[in-house]
Amino acid sequence: MASVPCLVSLSLCLLVLSHACSAQLEQVTSQHGWTRVRGEQRRGEGYSLDECQFSRLSAREPDRRLTSEAGVTDVWDENDDQFRCAGAAALRHTIEERGLLLPAYTNAPKLVYVDQGQLHCIFAGQGYHGAAIPGCAETFQSQEESQQQQDPRQGFRDQHQKIRKVREGDVIALPAGVADWFYNDAQTPLVLVQIMDTSNPANQLDNNFRKFFLAGNPQQQIQGQRGQFSGQGFQRGESQSQSRRGGSGGQEQRSGNIFQGFDEQFLAEAFNVDTDLARRMKNENDNRGVIVRVEDRLQFLTPEFSEEERSEYQRGRPANGVEETFCSARLKQNINDPSRADVYNPRAGRITSVNSHNLPILRSLRLSAQKGHLYQNAIMAPHWNINAHSICYFTRGTGRVQIVDENGRSVFDGEVREGQILTAPHNFAVVKRAGGEGLEWVAFKTNDQAKISQLAGRVSSMRAFPEEVIANSFQVSREEARRLKFNRDEVTLFSPGSRSQYRA
Repeated sequence: MASVPCLVSLSLCLLVLSHACSAQLEQVTSQHGWTRVRGEQRRGEGYSLDECQFSRLSAREPDRRLTSEAGVTDVWDENDDQFRCAGAAALRHTIEERGLLLPAYTNAPKLVYVDQGQLHCIFAGQGYHGAAIPGCAETFQSQEESQQQQDPRQGFRDQHQKIRKVREGDVIALPAGVADWFYNDAQTPLVLVQIMDTSNPANQLDNNFRKFFLAGNPQQQIQGQRGQFSGQGFQRGESQSQSRRGGSGGQEQRSGNIFQGFDEQFLAEAFNVDTDLARRMKNENDNRGVIVRVEDRLQFLTPEFSEEERSEYQRGRPANGVEETFCSARLKQNINDPSRADVYNPRAGRITSVNSHNLPILRSLRLSAQKGHLYQNAIMAPHWNINAHSICYFTRGTGRVQIVDENGRSVFDGEVREGQILTAPHNFAVVKRAGGEGLEWVAFKTNDQAKISQLAGRVSSMRAFPEEVIANSFQVSREEARRLKFNRDEVTLFSPGSRSQYRA
């Protein structure tokens, strides 16, 4: 009889384990495929993943432009299929000299690409980025030596967390919920392209992109278009034409920073300040937008480079080999430096990737990025993305892109140019060819170790197949199969040949 309770206990344990394994398998499937656990829960929120057919794609330019005191913000429409189904949102900030992008955090992890800025930010005039990592100490401190002995706390002029210098080509990774800011101290504009992964498991809200400002009185349209905040709650169903005007009736609607919703007395008590200062934190009459101009140049603590550190920084490497902790984790990696290219063909171009191998924080964000540079009329091998969507922002030049779905139908075949975004869905076949001025892009990928499989070239699927398989599959001779398999001996990037002349 004693065996009966044991059998019951064993059965219960197996039942619990089976449920746990099933849940874990479902979670893994959601990370690498279309069906996401949270996606299924959101089918009543405005769309179903079954609707994501990607039958027609387009190279999109921004749908809205928001003007601030010291720059502009361009916003892509989240309702477009390539953003909606890929679970992504896109912004572009152009920050003028002495412009400060106000502190804010988002409901989803994001990658920021510095599309324009100083090439070598170790000199005067540069861009800066600050992130407030929760629970980490303010490791940058300054003291007035004359007051240190009396009261060390009175001697601190300022203390804050680490501030990072940014330059053109940097990719900056930010987890969901981490507040950050940017400042441009250079005479040339600082252009930041941001991609937010709203379908990431870190986002516990719905699939709408939401940006929570800690200061200012931002315009409402910077919030996700599938669901926008106003002072009276959550709104849905606003048409695109209304959104471009700023709401119904053509009146620009506003949404404030998060302090506007708090009672002044609560704020005063929480910060241990008077109510007048607490009231000013709400910025209720602030019309400067999300990028404000600093009257005098922003003053903060940042160490000077030694010659050795300057050389290390230019190569994009950390200054020492100490293992990263959460508070000291690297948040950025430069992918513009030709010497860091992962693939290089002197007649075709280069490709540089940043993923969880060379920027470990991307492992928790489940994101990566790739910078591509094709020379005149060169081709990137036809391929498909094995485990990620690829959201391409074209930074320079022109070219032609073709994307084909599982039925062999062309869902995109057209010209692309600087400033446009085009999404290559997971597993769809893609080919790119540069125009007469070449073509450059940065691809944001929804996997921290994104992989591609090539259809042509030395490391392609065609090379892996036996000649007999190729000959019988395409109904060609062995000689023709051999040409298909071996005629292109380059890897990933192909130099232009007699058949590669680009026509716009």
